[in-house]
Amino acid sequence: MRAQHHRDQVGGSGSKMTKDSTLDTTVAIVGAGPAGMMLAHCLARAGIDVTLLEMHADFDRDFRGDTIHASTMEVLDQLGLAENILQLPHEKMHRASIYTPQAQYQIGVFERLKTKYPYVTLMPQTHFLEFMDKTTSAYPHYRCIRSAPVNRLLRDPSDKVIGIGYRQAGADKDLHAQLVVGADGRFSRIRKLVGLRPQTQNPPMDVAWCRLSAAATLSPGGIHIHQGSLVVLLPRDDGVQVGCVFPKGDFADLKAQGIEAYQKRLAAAVPALAGAVHELDHWDKVHLLNVKSDCLPQWTVPGLALIGDAAHVMSPVGGIGINCAIADAVATTNVLVNPIREGTLSDDDLAKIQQRRLGPTQTVQRAQNFVQSQLIQLALANKEFTLPWFIRLIASTPGLRNLPARMIAFGPQPERLDETLFQA
Repeated sequence: MRAQHHRDQVGGSGSKMTKDSTLDTTVAIVGAGPAGMMLAHCLARAGIDVTLLEMHADFDRDFRGDTIHASTMEVLDQLGLAENILQLPHEKMHRASIYTPQAQYQIGVFERLKTKYPYVTLMPQTHFLEFMDKTTSAYPHYRCIRSAPVNRLLRDPSDKVIGIGYRQAGADKDLHAQLVVGADGRFSRIRKLVGLRPQTQNPPMDVAWCRLSAAATLSPGGIHIHQGSLVVLLPRDDGVQVGCVFPKGDFADLKAQGIEAYQKRLAAAVPALAGAVHELDHWDKVHLLNVKSDCLPQWTVPGLALIGDAAHVMSPVGGIGINCAIADAVATTNVLVNPIREGTLSDDDLAKIQQRRLGPTQTVQRAQNFVQSQLIQLALANKEFTLPWFIRLIASTPGLRNLPARMIAFGPQPERLDETLFQA
């Protein structure tokens, strides 16, 4: 019951309630996704009062990213949580492959990486977030307020952000904070309230996601390319997650052809799915991901910082969005804990988050853009598509296969927690 009280009730040891029902905290984090949840855990573990606000009542969303890579697993290992995470239902992907009618090409062999976790952990994000929330609730400095959509920024006379306004149970409430962190994802409300505009890119694709049951579990995971179709398979403990990639804006045309035509398209691209595609008997079981990619030129304003997809929306290429977001949270922890403790937090401290993470983020986005233009866009446009020479070279050269595996697993600049921040 104590953990439930910390998650859902207002007040408590992690914050203070004033007479006018305004809540005070040290750090207010908006958005209980991977970035917000990891940052909240690290701050609470470091003894800093933190209040996490989530607009929904739970963490259950369809087709949130389900891939946890070695970089994130190593951070969880630093926190002593990795082995507990691996007790949750999950699958391990040891290699990344592209399948064409001609051959199979291994483009990433994670088993060769020098890490305790030489694989991609495939786990429903809901399970990961619920585990982190439950674990963090053991710290008295943590509070998670659910069903609390943020609708206002609170500012002082100098225009510095000093908190947020949110709505809960039909009433408007205020939360005052020394620092506000927007970690509320690709549709960030905080980004809009601050008025920051991103530099946008134009990925040439969207993705239709669905799930098929255990009848499809023998389907090989990876990227399947067949006569203008590109299908991504991710094994799950209860079946397989299927992503059908198609040119941006073509979903209405896809639906107009009928669900049976869609079933046949999947079965033609991945013959092993033929016995399971009948499960997709209605379009309600197919969920559209409108692929976006952008980056804010400015991640902070006085009193507020943006991290994760709120600062830079990542393409799904490589499945690395969660890991980029968690890397932001780790960097934010390392940069801000001591200034918050010492009462010296400044705009210059906030700026260090972007200085540390902007370069790696842009490097990843450039790599994603290259794959989108040189592989995905061409594969969708050409039924006689042949893999580019550089992919065939990588697949045929053992040493080169380590390069994409390392980029997917760790990114260009892995972040590790400064463990001295958690020492008593």
